[in-house]
Amino acid sequence: MTATVSEVLEFVKENDVKFIRLAFCDLLGRPKNISIMPDELPMAFEQGISFDAHAISGFTDITKSDLFLVPDPTTISVLPWRPQQGRVARFYCNIKNPDGSAFWGDSRAILQSVLKRGEQLGYSCMVGAECEFYLFKTDEKGEPTLIPFDQGGYLDVAPLDKGENVRREICLCLEEMGIQPETSHHEQGPGQNEIDFRFSDGLSCADNFFTFKQVVKSIAERNGLFASFSPKPLVDRAGSGLHINLSLVRNGFNVFRSSEKKDLMETESFIAGILEKTPEMTAFLNPLPSSYDRLGAFEAPKYVSWSQGNRSQLVRIPEVTGDRMRMELRSPDPATNPYIAFALVISAGFYGMEHKLPLPESVSVDLYNADKSVTDSLKRLPDSLEEALRLAEGSGFVQDTLGARAVERYVKLKKQEIEAYNLARNKREYFLEHYFKYI
Repeated sequence: MTATVSEVLEFVKENDVKFIRLAFCDLLGRPKNISIMPDELPMAFEQGISFDAHAISGFTDITKSDLFLVPDPTTISVLPWRPQQGRVARFYCNIKNPDGSAFWGDSRAILQSVLKRGEQLGYSCMVGAECEFYLFKTDEKGEPTLIPFDQGGYLDVAPLDKGENVRREICLCLEEMGIQPETSHHEQGPGQNEIDFRFSDGLSCADNFFTFKQVVKSIAERNGLFASFSPKPLVDRAGSGLHINLSLVRNGFNVFRSSEKKDLMETESFIAGILEKTPEMTAFLNPLPSSYDRLGAFEAPKYVSWSQGNRSQLVRIPEVTGDRMRMELRSPDPATNPYIAFALVISAGFYGMEHKLPLPESVSVDLYNADKSVTDSLKRLPDSLEEALRLAEGSGFVQDTLGARAVERYVKLKKQEIEAYNLARNKREYFLEHYFKYI
C-alpha cells in the first residue's frame, strides 16, 4: 500500500487518475465525499479541502461552518467499478478545524485516539468484521423492492443460491482494492449473504468496512439488484448482524493464544470490560429503531453473557487455535458507524484490563430455549433505542471515550429520529422510506 505523500502523487500521475474522492462520514456513519482534480491533491495534503460543515447533520452551526478534509495517504484505492480511462481514486480523510486541530465530531480520529491508548498499555487490537446483507430485486424503475433475490438458506448452493456470482464479483473487487476476503456464503434468510474479510488493525478494518459496503452496493446495482444492510429488512426472517472479532496483540503475539496466567487474566478482563459496557454503548452499536427487532432471535443475542462456541451468547469464544484465537461480539448490526463502534468496544476492553475486571461465569446453554430461572438472572440488552439512549447519556465511560459533545449531538439526532418515527402512522412504511433505501 502506498504510504507517503510523494509516492501517492507519483502513483496518481502514472496511473491515469483523473478524479479523486475525499471520503469521510458523519456521526451516524453515513458516507460522504468531495471530488477534486489531481492538481488539487498537494494542497489537500498540506492544508485540507474545505467543506460546509453546517450542511452535515450534527456537525457545526452556521457561524462556524468551515472544516477541512485531510486525506490519509495510506488509504489510497482506485475504484475498480469506475472507468479505467480517467480513473477514480479514493482516500479516507481526517477532519480538521481551521487551526489544524482535530474536529470533535471526526469519528475516525476518535478511533485513532482509542488505539493510541492501547499502544500506551502495550497492546494493539486486531479486528475482523463478519457482515451480513440482503440482496433484493428492483422494479422497472430501478427502485428497491422487498422481493428477495432468491429463496436460499444457510450455505445453500445454486440454483437455490442465486447470489454466488454476485458474491464472486464482490470478492474479486475487494481483492483488487487490497482487501482480502476470507469466506463468502448464503446466509439463513432468503436473499441473505455474508462475506468476511481478513482481520487487520482497528482503523484499517473500519476503513475497509466502508469500502466493503460501497463495493457490495455498487456490484449489486450493476447486477440490477439492491443490497440492504438494514438490521431487520424482513419482519419474520433473520436480521443482519455485524459480528466484531477481536484479539489482543503484544509485541506481535496474539495474547488470546497464550497459556500464561498473566495473559489469561488480561484477556479475561478485556472480555469482562466489553460485557460490562455493552448495554451502555448499544445505542451506537444498534442505532436504528428496527435494530431492536433483530435482537433476541435468529442467533442475535438478547442477554449479557458469554460462552465457548455458543451462538446464542453476546460474546462467543470461537473453537479455533493459533492466531485465529479471539472473541466475537455478536450484538452490533451493519447500520453502525464502524469508527465509533470499534472505538467503544476496544475502549471497553481496555477499561476491563485497567480495572482488572473478573470474567463472569460462562453460560453454556441455548438462551433462546433456556428456562426463565436462567434468563432472569442475566442482564438484558436494551429493548429499544430509547432505552439504549438513556443508558448512553448516563454513561461516564461513553462520554470519556467519544467526548461529551459528540455524545450530546448523537443523542440529539437519534431522539429527533425517534420522535419522527413515533409520529408515523405506519411504522413499516416509515422504515422503508427513511431507512431501508439508505442503509
